[in-house]
Amino acid sequence: MKTFFLTVFLLIFQTTSFFAQDSIKLPFAIHDEKKLSDEDLANKKEGTYVTGVPDLSSDPVNGFGYGLEGSIYFNGKKSDPFFKYTAYRAKLDLVLFNTTKNQREIQLVCDIPYIFDTKWRLRGELAFEVNPNLLYFGINQQTTLPGLSYFPNNDPTQAPVANASYSAYENSLTGINQNYLNYTKQEAILNISMEKSFMEGRLRTLIGYEYAKLNLTPFSGNSFLQNDFNNGLIRGVGMNKISFLQVGLIYDSRDLETDPSQGIFAELTNEVSLKVIGSQFNFNKTFAHVNYYHKVLPSIFKKLVFAGRIAGGYTAGNSPFFEYHDQWSSEGSIEGLGGGATLRGFKQSRFVSRVMQFNNFELRYRFAQFTLLKQYFALSAVPFFDLGGVWDSGKNFTKQFSNYRYDEGLGIRIAWNNNTILRFDYAISKEDKQFFFSLGHSF
Repeated sequence: MKTFFLTVFLLIFQTTSFFAQDSIKLPFAIHDEKKLSDEDLANKKEGTYVTGVPDLSSDPVNGFGYGLEGSIYFNGKKSDPFFKYTAYRAKLDLVLFNTTKNQREIQLVCDIPYIFDTKWRLRGELAFEVNPNLLYFGINQQTTLPGLSYFPNNDPTQAPVANASYSAYENSLTGINQNYLNYTKQEAILNISMEKSFMEGRLRTLIGYEYAKLNLTPFSGNSFLQNDFNNGLIRGVGMNKISFLQVGLIYDSRDLETDPSQGIFAELTNEVSLKVIGSQFNFNKTFAHVNYYHKVLPSIFKKLVFAGRIAGGYTAGNSPFFEYHDQWSSEGSIEGLGGGATLRGFKQSRFVSRVMQFNNFELRYRFAQFTLLKQYFALSAVPFFDLGGVWDSGKNFTKQFSNYRYDEGLGIRIAWNNNTILRFDYAISKEDKQFFFSLGHSF
């Protein structure tokens, strides 16, 4: 399958390159907002190049990760009419990943903007993952929002410790409760989508299809997930087949997708799962977010960028429990509130319910840049603040502001040849302290 996927990708790109015009004239208008900045354009490489980095990561749930994340970029020549308007003409990513806590993943992703020099963009993903470290805190505000609590020495005759830190709570889980929150996921997934541009490249419509086969298994002993399943409170434990039809509307005026300095990325997506298309369940999910990037005091700072995101999702129907965790975006799924993509000061999927709303704010200050071995690098310091909450229904969203949780922290970004971003984040909340190292901005 991987060989077939790679062959198809290369054929498509070669055909695209064949039709590319050896001219700076565009075949259709693209707004100047989409043009790369002079600095980014000066550092953009011509032709085809490979970036392969050891995929060394640190995640408080999955442990220390190691593997390889390699990308093949097809940039074309400066005479290519799209050179000034895209981060790349085509990109192929391969991820091979493992962690000290036995999370394993293989992923192949392709992305071809303006395929065949048209207004269409093709994205595809083929992936397989095994993760025995997923956490289940429930799927409603009554179970996920309260602070963590436990009985000292598992003695119910003693007064419980309320609003405990996660480390103290985790240490209290012993004996048959050792894996109380944990479960294992095994997943194979295929996703293909097409986007068409309008309004000089700033507006895109999206249509896609996803198929996934999952096996969700609790550990032996006392299991929160198994208990909820046995009591009929959730669906989805065991083997599952999910298929989605996806549609979306995207407004994108960012100057550089991988590391924006200015512009807006706004997106509204909807996924519908139906038994008539091969799924086990009928349900619907809607997600929307607005990301805003703006240069601050450009006359004083060479690159100081305010980055903000406001996002929300809603799951309707009788969904399996694991789909409450997942909000789908054209740029990658977002898994619940908590973890490196949303509330960085809380564990992954710490807060989950039908309605999810979260906000992220960063100040990205580039303080150094240099060339080493003909490779361009830029370093940025990134203080950040995250805020988010969950609700059981939309009607309570504006009434229950106490459902919000927040964290704050500081990060470092290393940009390599513009397109590869190494991210280091340290976040603090009243419940936890977490460090993340991964590739790509959180938004």
